[in-house]
Amino acid sequence: MLYRMTTGAPVFGLRREIDRLFEDTFGREGGSFTPAVDIKENEKEIRLDVELPGLKPENVEVMAENGVLTIRGEKRSERKEGEDDRYQIVERTYGTFVRTFQLPQGVNEDLIKGEFEQGILSISIPKAALPQPKRIQIGGAQHKEQATVGSGNVSNQQSTEKNSGKNSTTTSQRERDSEKMAAAFR
Repeated sequence: MLYRMTTGAPVFGLRREIDRLFEDTFGREGGSFTPAVDIKENEKEIRLDVELPGLKPENVEVMAENGVLTIRGEKRSERKEGEDDRYQIVERTYGTFVRTFQLPQGVNEDLIKGEFEQGILSISIPKAALPQPKRIQIGGAQHKEQATVGSGNVSNQQSTEKNSGKNSTTTSQRERDSEKMAAAFR
């Protein structure tokens, strides 16, 4: 055996042999691993930095769908053993990985960008302006009659008002208000 531990204790040699036996039997290839991720946030964006050493951008896929960001990929082993070359220890991870993140409210999924540089995948998730609540005006009996525009009650109301001698500008204002209400309910 060419590889030798510096400690010389027989326990380490036994452990190395057991590890090699398990690796040869079950192997690390085809397994899975979990890459490390740093997440930071400021008022403009959320940024994920995913550590993917040894991977190429074409081996990584990033998808955002229904509020979930998914990062998946595969790191293939390039180990080749022959009669002259035999691995004594293999500590690097190989296989497939999948990381998913629930995106918070108020981000713009359409503008997510990713950059891959020196084994770090940086994903920028811009924040969108949160929709502001709309105030709905609640009126009395007059507004209820206007809300029933689709049922035909408005024409009866207008003819009654005209016959009762009310001002025509009030009626035309009511007609405009009724049209606005009807457009809002469509």
